[in-house]
Amino acid sequence: MVSAHFDGTGLASRPPVTTKILIAGGFGAGKTTMVASISEIRPLHTEEPLTDRGVGVDDVSGVGAKSTTTVAMDFGRITLSDQLLLYLFGTPGQERFWFMWDELAAGAIGAVVIADTRRLPGSFPAIDYFERRGVPFVVAVNCFDGMRTHRAEDIAIALDLDPGVPVVLCDVRRRESSKEVLVALMEHVLTWPDEQETGHDARMPDHREPAT
Repeated sequence: MVSAHFDGTGLASRPPVTTKILIAGGFGAGKTTMVASISEIRPLHTEEPLTDRGVGVDDVSGVGAKSTTTVAMDFGRITLSDQLLLYLFGTPGQERFWFMWDELAAGAIGAVVIADTRRLPGSFPAIDYFERRGVPFVVAVNCFDGMRTHRAEDIAIALDLDPGVPVVLCDVRRRESSKEVLVALMEHVLTWPDEQETGHDARMPDHREPAT
């Protein structure tokens, strides 16, 4: 676990730190877009066209313009500072691909859960997953078309987040906005206890109920 302040002063005398970050969230929330917007290398995508085989299996309500889906992962890389290099792994959003999450999560020090306020329940499985594994995460609320229609505090309540989990309003199409999300995550990671005793099953959980 990195234990220095993120301003870089505590890392100056150390070799570069390479870390793994997961980008998770519901189907169509913007995971692939975020990796593409911020990666300093050409990102790796494993997208395939949506077909009629997904009818009745994938929930495409609210994302009618979406024509492709991630079937394995997205991969990118960004250098946040001279001493900190992040490898980004975007997870598939559909339930039928959740069996890959444990493999992708291995070795990750933190995660970003992208939330779409039009389909907020789609964020619950990822939030539950990281809570059960004791992995620090932030919630990045993707403000489509730049419209900030909800306050961060209200979204935290709706998602039933534990106290202290950061909620960041962002536009994942914009590099600087996505970078702000990753900075918030690293700051959260640096304040996270070195050991977390969760006592929970790390497998994919049942959906939590939306807050009312």
